[in-house]
Amino acid sequence: MPGSLLFLSLLSSPMDLSRVFSSASYSLLPVRSFYCSLAFAHKTLSTTSHFSRGLPFLRSSCYNKPQQLSNQSSERGWVSATRQNQVRNLAAANAASGSSSIMEGATKLQKDENLRVYESTAALTKDLAEFVAQLSNEAANKRGAFSVGLSGGSLISALEKLGEPPYVESIDWSRWHVFWVDERVVKKTHPDSNYKLACDGLLSKVAVPPEQEYAINDALSAEGAAEDYEAILKQLVKQGVLEISANGYPQFDLLLLGMGPDGHVASLFPGHPLVNEKQKWVAHLVDSPKPPPERITFTFPVINSAANILFVAMGSGKADMLQRVFGEEVPHGCLPAQEVFLSHGKLIWFTDKAASAKL
Repeated sequence: MPGSLLFLSLLSSPMDLSRVFSSASYSLLPVRSFYCSLAFAHKTLSTTSHFSRGLPFLRSSCYNKPQQLSNQSSERGWVSATRQNQVRNLAAANAASGSSSIMEGATKLQKDENLRVYESTAALTKDLAEFVAQLSNEAANKRGAFSVGLSGGSLISALEKLGEPPYVESIDWSRWHVFWVDERVVKKTHPDSNYKLACDGLLSKVAVPPEQEYAINDALSAEGAAEDYEAILKQLVKQGVLEISANGYPQFDLLLLGMGPDGHVASLFPGHPLVNEKQKWVAHLVDSPKPPPERITFTFPVINSAANILFVAMGSGKADMLQRVFGEEVPHGCLPAQEVFLSHGKLIWFTDKAASAKL
Protein backbone atom coordinates (compact mmCIF):
# COMPACT_ATOMS: atom_id res chain seq x y z
CA MET A 1 0.00 0.00 0.00
CA PRO A 2 1.40 3.45 -0.91
CA GLY A 3 2.61 5.41 2.07
CA SER A 4 -0.01 8.12 1.80
CA LEU A 5 -2.85 5.59 1.64
CA LEU A 6 -1.47 3.64 4.57
CA PHE A 7 -1.22 6.82 6.59
CA LEU A 8 -4.76 7.90 5.74
CA SER A 9 -6.26 4.48 6.31
CA LEU A 10 -5.06 4.64 9.90
CA LEU A 11 -7.04 7.79 10.59
CA SER A 12 -10.23 6.76 12.35
CA SER A 13 -12.21 9.98 11.97
CA PRO A 14 -12.18 13.47 10.44
CA MET A 15 -10.87 14.73 13.77
CA ASP A 16 -7.67 12.79 13.19
CA LEU A 17 -7.10 14.78 10.03
CA SER A 18 -7.74 18.01 11.90
CA ARG A 19 -5.06 17.09 14.41
CA VAL A 20 -2.63 16.32 11.59
CA PHE A 21 -3.22 19.62 9.85
CA SER A 22 -2.96 21.60 13.07
CA SER A 23 0.20 19.88 14.32
CA ALA A 24 3.55 21.60 14.16
CA SER A 25 5.08 18.64 12.34
CA TYR A 26 2.83 19.19 9.32
CA SER A 27 4.74 22.33 8.44
CA LEU A 28 7.76 20.15 7.71
CA LEU A 29 5.98 18.32 4.91
CA PRO A 30 6.09 19.48 1.27
CA VAL A 31 2.54 20.85 1.34
CA ARG A 32 1.68 20.70 -2.34
CA SER A 33 3.00 17.17 -2.78
CA PHE A 34 1.12 16.09 0.34
CA TYR A 35 -2.01 17.70 -1.09
CA CYS A 36 -1.64 15.66 -4.28
CA SER A 37 -1.24 12.47 -2.26
CA LEU A 38 -4.32 13.32 -0.20
CA ALA A 39 -6.31 14.06 -3.33
CA PHE A 40 -5.43 10.69 -4.85
CA ALA A 41 -6.12 8.91 -1.58
CA HIS A 42 -9.42 10.74 -1.17
CA LYS A 43 -10.57 9.58 -4.59
CA THR A 44 -9.54 6.02 -3.77
CA LEU A 45 -11.30 6.01 -0.40
CA SER A 46 -14.29 8.16 -1.36
CA THR A 47 -16.71 5.31 -0.66
CA THR A 48 -16.02 5.78 3.06
CA SER A 49 -18.62 8.38 3.93
CA HIS A 50 -17.07 9.83 7.11
CA PHE A 51 -13.72 10.10 5.32
CA SER A 52 -15.32 12.08 2.49
CA ARG A 53 -17.02 14.39 4.97
CA GLY A 54 -13.67 14.88 6.69
CA LEU A 55 -12.03 16.30 3.55
CA PRO A 56 -14.42 19.02 2.34
CA PHE A 57 -11.60 21.10 0.86
CA LEU A 58 -10.53 18.17 -1.32
CA ARG A 59 -14.09 17.32 -2.20
CA SER A 60 -14.75 20.83 -3.46
CA SER A 61 -11.43 21.75 -5.06
CA CYS A 62 -10.53 18.45 -6.74
CA TYR A 63 -13.56 16.44 -7.74
CA ASN A 64 -16.67 18.60 -7.92
CA LYS A 65 -15.37 21.14 -10.45
CA PRO A 66 -14.35 19.36 -13.66
CA GLN A 67 -15.65 22.23 -15.80
CA GLN A 68 -13.74 24.78 -13.76
CA LEU A 69 -10.56 22.75 -14.19
CA SER A 70 -11.08 22.79 -17.96
CA ASN A 71 -11.65 26.56 -17.98
CA GLN A 72 -8.52 27.13 -15.92
CA SER A 73 -6.62 24.86 -18.30
CA SER A 74 -7.60 27.02 -21.26
CA GLU A 75 -6.31 30.11 -19.51
CA ARG A 76 -3.00 28.42 -18.73
CA GLY A 77 -2.61 27.12 -22.26
CA TRP A 78 -2.35 23.43 -21.39
CA VAL A 79 -4.56 20.45 -20.50
CA SER A 80 -7.73 21.19 -22.43
CA ALA A 81 -11.12 19.55 -22.37
CA THR A 82 -10.27 18.14 -25.81
CA ARG A 83 -7.40 16.18 -24.28
CA GLN A 84 -9.72 14.83 -21.59
CA ASN A 85 -12.26 13.71 -24.18
CA GLN A 86 -9.55 12.07 -26.30
CA VAL A 87 -8.35 10.11 -23.31
CA ARG A 88 -11.81 9.02 -22.21
CA ASN A 89 -12.73 7.94 -25.73
CA LEU A 90 -9.53 5.99 -26.32
CA ALA A 91 -10.91 2.58 -25.41
CA ALA A 92 -14.11 3.13 -27.38
CA ALA A 93 -12.16 4.24 -30.46
CA ASN A 94 -9.93 1.20 -30.27
CA ALA A 95 -12.86 -1.16 -29.88
CA ALA A 96 -14.79 0.38 -32.77
CA SER A 97 -11.92 0.39 -35.24
CA GLY A 98 -11.19 -2.69 -37.24
CA SER A 99 -8.30 -1.32 -39.24
CA SER A 100 -4.68 -2.33 -38.85
CA SER A 101 -2.27 -0.42 -36.60
CA ILE A 102 -0.91 2.92 -37.78
CA MET A 103 2.69 1.83 -38.21
CA GLU A 104 4.18 -1.59 -38.69
CA GLY A 105 5.07 -3.14 -35.35
CA ALA A 106 2.27 -1.53 -33.35
CA THR A 107 -0.23 -3.94 -31.85
CA LYS A 108 -3.79 -4.08 -33.14
CA LEU A 109 -5.18 -3.16 -29.70
CA GLN A 110 -3.98 0.48 -29.81
CA LYS A 111 -4.81 2.39 -32.96
CA ASP A 112 -5.46 5.85 -31.53
CA GLU A 113 -3.24 8.58 -32.93
CA ASN A 114 -1.91 9.46 -29.47
CA LEU A 115 -0.88 6.01 -28.30
CA ARG A 116 1.10 3.22 -29.91
CA VAL A 117 1.87 -0.09 -28.26
CA TYR A 118 4.65 -2.33 -29.54
CA GLU A 119 5.30 -6.03 -29.13
CA SER A 120 9.01 -5.54 -28.59
CA THR A 121 11.65 -2.94 -27.80
CA ALA A 122 13.16 -3.53 -31.24
CA ALA A 123 9.88 -2.69 -32.99
CA LEU A 124 9.41 0.42 -30.86
CA THR A 125 12.91 1.79 -31.39
CA LYS A 126 12.75 1.13 -35.13
CA ASP A 127 9.51 3.04 -35.58
CA LEU A 128 10.70 5.79 -33.26
CA ALA A 129 13.85 6.25 -35.37
CA GLU A 130 11.77 6.27 -38.55
CA PHE A 131 9.44 8.90 -37.14
CA VAL A 132 12.31 11.14 -35.95
CA ALA A 133 14.07 10.80 -39.30
CA GLN A 134 10.91 11.80 -41.14
CA LEU A 135 10.43 14.89 -38.97
CA SER A 136 14.09 15.79 -39.39
CA ASN A 137 13.87 15.62 -43.17
CA GLU A 138 10.65 17.63 -43.28
CA ALA A 139 12.04 20.43 -41.10
CA ALA A 140 15.39 20.53 -42.92
CA ASN A 141 13.67 20.78 -46.30
CA LYS A 142 11.16 23.36 -45.10
CA ARG A 143 13.39 25.80 -43.22
CA GLY A 144 16.94 24.46 -43.24
CA ALA A 145 17.10 23.51 -39.56
CA PHE A 146 15.74 20.87 -37.20
CA SER A 147 15.40 21.82 -33.53
CA VAL A 148 15.09 18.87 -31.16
CA GLY A 149 14.92 18.79 -27.37
CA LEU A 150 16.08 15.76 -25.40
CA SER A 151 15.29 14.52 -21.92
CA GLY A 152 17.36 12.05 -19.95
CA GLY A 153 16.71 8.64 -18.48
CA SER A 154 15.86 5.60 -20.58
CA LEU A 155 14.76 7.79 -23.47
CA ILE A 156 18.30 7.99 -24.86
CA SER A 157 18.63 4.22 -25.15
CA ALA A 158 15.38 4.19 -27.13
CA LEU A 159 17.05 6.45 -29.71
CA GLU A 160 19.96 4.09 -30.31
CA LYS A 161 18.87 3.12 -33.83
CA LEU A 162 19.39 6.69 -35.01
CA GLY A 163 23.11 6.00 -34.65
CA GLU A 164 22.89 2.94 -36.90
CA PRO A 165 22.30 2.37 -40.63
CA PRO A 166 20.30 3.49 -42.47
CA TYR A 167 19.57 6.56 -40.34
CA VAL A 168 23.13 7.48 -39.46
CA GLU A 169 23.83 8.00 -43.18
CA SER A 170 20.42 9.21 -44.43
CA ILE A 171 19.75 11.97 -41.88
CA ASP A 172 21.30 15.37 -42.56
CA TRP A 173 22.83 15.83 -39.12
CA SER A 174 24.28 19.22 -40.07
CA ARG A 175 20.73 20.59 -39.84
CA TRP A 176 20.21 19.39 -36.27
CA HIS A 177 20.19 21.81 -33.33
CA VAL A 178 20.08 19.83 -30.11
CA PHE A 179 18.73 21.18 -26.81
CA TRP A 180 18.00 19.72 -23.40
CA VAL A 181 14.44 19.90 -22.13
CA ASP A 182 15.87 19.59 -18.64
CA GLU A 183 19.33 19.23 -17.20
CA ARG A 184 20.95 18.52 -13.88
CA VAL A 185 23.24 21.35 -12.77
CA VAL A 186 26.41 19.28 -12.63
CA LYS A 187 29.59 19.18 -14.67
CA LYS A 188 29.15 17.89 -18.20
CA THR A 189 31.38 14.94 -17.36
CA HIS A 190 29.34 13.98 -14.29
CA PRO A 191 27.42 10.68 -14.45
CA ASP A 192 24.18 12.56 -13.64
CA SER A 193 24.53 14.89 -16.63
CA ASN A 194 21.83 14.51 -19.29
CA TYR A 195 24.31 16.01 -21.74
CA LYS A 196 26.81 13.24 -21.02
CA LEU A 197 24.06 10.62 -21.29
CA ALA A 198 23.03 11.92 -24.71
CA CYS A 199 26.62 12.21 -25.90
CA ASP A 200 27.52 8.69 -24.85
CA GLY A 201 24.30 7.14 -26.15
CA LEU A 202 23.71 9.06 -29.38
CA LEU A 203 25.57 12.26 -30.21
CA SER A 204 29.02 10.65 -30.24
CA LYS A 205 27.74 8.32 -32.99
CA VAL A 206 26.29 10.93 -35.34
CA ALA A 207 27.56 14.07 -37.04
CA VAL A 208 25.73 16.91 -35.31
CA PRO A 209 28.09 19.95 -35.35
CA PRO A 210 29.35 20.48 -31.77
CA GLU A 211 28.42 24.16 -31.90
CA GLN A 212 24.81 23.10 -32.51
CA GLU A 213 24.64 21.09 -29.28
CA TYR A 214 23.40 23.58 -26.69
CA ALA A 215 24.51 22.29 -23.32
CA ILE A 216 24.07 24.37 -20.19
CA ASN A 217 26.88 26.48 -18.77
CA ASP A 218 27.96 24.18 -15.94
CA ALA A 219 30.04 26.92 -14.33
CA LEU A 220 26.90 28.79 -13.27
CA SER A 221 24.45 28.31 -10.43
CA ALA A 222 21.09 26.71 -11.17
CA GLU A 223 19.43 30.11 -11.41
CA GLY A 224 22.23 31.50 -13.57
CA ALA A 225 22.21 28.45 -15.85
CA ALA A 226 18.46 28.76 -16.41
CA GLU A 227 18.71 32.46 -17.21
CA ASP A 228 21.64 31.83 -19.55
CA TYR A 229 19.82 29.02 -21.35
CA GLU A 230 16.73 31.16 -21.86
CA ALA A 231 18.92 33.93 -23.27
CA ILE A 232 20.40 31.43 -25.74
CA LEU A 233 16.92 30.37 -26.86
CA LYS A 234 15.88 33.98 -27.41
CA GLN A 235 18.99 34.65 -29.46
CA LEU A 236 18.32 31.58 -31.60
CA VAL A 237 14.77 32.80 -32.18
CA LYS A 238 16.21 36.05 -33.53
CA GLN A 239 18.56 34.07 -35.78
CA GLY A 240 15.72 31.93 -37.12
CA VAL A 241 17.05 28.65 -35.76
CA LEU A 242 13.98 28.45 -33.53
CA GLU A 243 10.55 29.51 -34.62
CA ILE A 244 8.21 31.38 -32.31
CA SER A 245 4.73 30.09 -31.54
CA ALA A 246 1.53 32.10 -31.77
CA ASN A 247 1.54 32.54 -27.99
CA GLY A 248 5.08 33.90 -27.90
CA TYR A 249 7.09 30.86 -26.84
CA PRO A 250 9.82 29.07 -28.80
CA GLN A 251 8.46 26.31 -31.01
CA PHE A 252 10.72 23.28 -31.21
CA ASP A 253 10.32 20.97 -34.17
CA LEU A 254 10.45 17.99 -31.82
CA LEU A 255 10.64 17.32 -28.09
CA LEU A 256 11.54 13.78 -27.03
CA LEU A 257 10.27 13.10 -23.54
CA GLY A 258 10.17 10.35 -20.96
CA MET A 259 8.02 9.98 -17.87
CA GLY A 260 9.25 9.38 -14.36
CA PRO A 261 7.69 6.76 -12.08
CA ASP A 262 5.93 9.57 -10.22
CA GLY A 263 4.55 11.05 -13.43
CA HIS A 264 7.05 13.88 -13.71
CA VAL A 265 8.08 15.16 -17.12
CA ALA A 266 11.31 17.08 -17.78
CA SER A 267 12.05 18.38 -14.27
CA LEU A 268 8.44 19.35 -13.57
CA PHE A 269 7.52 17.25 -10.56
CA PRO A 270 4.12 16.57 -8.98
CA GLY A 271 3.19 19.30 -6.56
CA HIS A 272 6.18 21.51 -7.32
CA PRO A 273 5.52 25.25 -7.79
CA LEU A 274 7.18 25.19 -11.23
CA VAL A 275 4.15 23.41 -12.70
CA ASN A 276 2.48 26.84 -12.47
CA GLU A 277 5.27 28.84 -14.12
CA LYS A 278 3.95 30.74 -17.14
CA GLN A 279 6.37 33.61 -17.65
CA LYS A 280 9.78 31.98 -17.91
CA TRP A 281 10.88 29.80 -20.80
CA VAL A 282 13.47 28.04 -18.68
CA ALA A 283 13.19 27.75 -14.91
CA HIS A 284 15.47 26.42 -12.20
CA LEU A 285 14.92 24.41 -9.07
CA VAL A 286 17.16 23.61 -6.14
CA ASP A 287 14.79 21.24 -4.36
CA SER A 288 14.17 18.44 -6.84
CA PRO A 289 12.56 15.47 -5.04
CA LYS A 290 14.80 13.28 -7.17
CA PRO A 291 18.57 13.79 -6.87
CA PRO A 292 20.48 15.78 -7.83
CA PRO A 293 18.44 18.64 -6.36
CA GLU A 294 19.66 21.47 -8.63
CA ARG A 295 18.23 21.44 -12.16
CA ILE A 296 16.92 23.58 -14.98
CA THR A 297 13.84 22.75 -17.03
CA PHE A 298 11.66 23.98 -19.85
CA THR A 299 8.34 25.18 -18.49
CA PHE A 300 4.93 23.88 -19.56
CA PRO A 301 4.17 26.77 -21.94
CA VAL A 302 7.38 25.99 -23.86
CA ILE A 303 6.82 22.23 -23.87
CA ASN A 304 3.24 22.65 -25.03
CA SER A 305 4.26 25.00 -27.84
CA ALA A 306 6.29 22.32 -29.64
CA ALA A 307 5.36 21.24 -33.14
CA ASN A 308 5.76 17.57 -32.20
CA ILE A 309 6.19 15.65 -28.95
CA LEU A 310 7.11 11.99 -28.74
CA PHE A 311 6.86 10.32 -25.35
CA VAL A 312 8.63 7.03 -24.69
CA ALA A 313 7.45 4.79 -21.85
CA MET A 314 8.78 1.24 -21.56
CA GLY A 315 8.66 -1.43 -18.90
CA SER A 316 6.21 -2.61 -16.26
CA GLY A 317 7.42 0.09 -13.88
CA LYS A 318 5.52 2.66 -15.97
CA ALA A 319 2.24 0.72 -16.12
CA ASP A 320 0.52 2.21 -13.06
CA MET A 321 1.44 5.76 -13.96
CA LEU A 322 0.54 5.35 -17.62
CA GLN A 323 -2.86 4.09 -16.53
CA ARG A 324 -3.31 7.30 -14.53
CA VAL A 325 -2.11 9.50 -17.40
CA PHE A 326 -4.72 8.00 -19.73
CA GLY A 327 -7.33 7.89 -17.00
CA GLU A 328 -9.49 10.52 -15.39
CA GLU A 329 -8.02 14.02 -15.26
CA VAL A 330 -6.45 14.68 -11.86
CA PRO A 331 -6.03 18.03 -10.07
CA HIS A 332 -3.65 20.44 -11.75
CA GLY A 333 -0.04 19.88 -10.81
CA CYS A 334 -0.48 16.38 -9.43
CA LEU A 335 0.38 14.48 -12.62
CA PRO A 336 2.64 16.57 -14.90
CA ALA A 337 2.78 14.00 -17.70
CA GLN A 338 -0.98 14.39 -18.13
CA GLU A 339 -0.58 18.13 -18.63
CA VAL A 340 1.45 17.80 -21.81
CA PHE A 341 -0.94 18.71 -24.59
CA LEU A 342 -0.56 20.16 -28.09
CA SER A 343 -3.43 22.15 -29.55
CA HIS A 344 -1.52 22.04 -32.84
CA GLY A 345 0.94 19.35 -33.86
CA LYS A 346 1.44 15.70 -33.03
CA LEU A 347 1.68 14.17 -29.57
CA ILE A 348 2.40 10.44 -29.61
CA TRP A 349 3.22 7.99 -26.84
CA PHE A 350 5.50 5.12 -27.88
CA THR A 351 4.99 2.32 -25.36
CA ASP A 352 5.62 -1.39 -25.06
CA LYS A 353 3.16 -4.04 -23.88
CA ALA A 354 4.52 -4.03 -20.33
CA ALA A 355 4.03 -0.28 -19.88
CA SER A 356 0.54 -0.32 -21.39
CA ALA A 357 -0.64 -3.51 -19.67
CA LYS A 358 -3.18 -1.67 -17.49
CA LEU A 359 -4.73 0.50 -20.19
